Amino acid sequence: MTAPSATSPTFAVAFGGGGARGLAHIHVIEALDELGIRPVFIAGSSIGAIMGAGMAAGMTGRDIHTYARDVLGHRAEVASRMWKARPSSIGEMMNGGLRISQFNVERILKAFLPEAIPARFADLRIPLRVTATDYFGHELAVLEQGDLSSALAASAAIPAVFRPVRRGGRLLIDGGIYNPVPFDLLEGVADIVIAIDVVGWPEEISGSHPTSIDLMFGATQLMMQSIIATKLRARHPDILLRPPVSRFRALDFLKVEAVLAETVAIKDELKRAVDEAIAARRKLHA
Repeated sequence: MTAPSATSPTFAVAFGGGGARGLAHIHVIEALDELGIRPVFIAGSSIGAIMGAGMAAGMTGRDIHTYARDVLGHRAEVASRMWKARPSSIGEMMNGGLRISQFNVERILKAFLPEAIPARFADLRIPLRVTATDYFGHELAVLEQGDLSSALAASAAIPAVFRPVRRGGRLLIDGGIYNPVPFDLLEGVADIVIAIDVVGWPEEISGSHPTSIDLMFGATQLMMQSIIATKLRARHPDILLRPPVSRFRALDFLKVEAVLAETVAIKDELKRAVDEAIAARRKLHA
């Protein structure tokens, strides 16, 4: 446990899951960089685990911002990387049965993740805890050792979109199912815990009815928000921020520019919240 300090508190960050809505985490990392804050611990679910891994690997917010725009901001680049992530053979495609609608998340992440993210947890500069859901074990899986690539893939394995990931004898799916914003995994490791919720809510669009896919993802959002609300009744992070991401869908990665433009205010909101948290600690220890 980190000893509390009134003058120079330590920080830990929990990056939540939410698919493309999690591109808003880039602003959070940039704000922390501008404040000169280097977290002593990071936890992440789904896209939050991926963003957290980038920061834990030593990437700056600007690095991640530039990389996301260079890759996701160009349809031809996305198409090229998706082509590289295709099954290398009919045998691989048929492995475990033909799954037309399920993509291999491990191959996709290998094609899209920056080289700066290492293959193993031990090579990260900041300790990282990654959530996944143990499908047959009916419980949360917290991954923080060994192979990092499979852990990130498991955490991001959205059901019905990506295949589950086999790791350590367990079948793992999206970490957001059990723990959408894993701030509770950071209890006691730092003086101030920051949590970023990018789950969002289903949003009504005038004149249209939700499709079956919209209903599936929207129901998942409602479930995740229920889990978050239950967790908040038991404990609360020192800082909880919710950028305005509800109008974006989980797979809207090609809308990177729109997501970043819509959520840029989170930078100043985080800076104000950090100032208030530090002031509150100083008052407490005065």
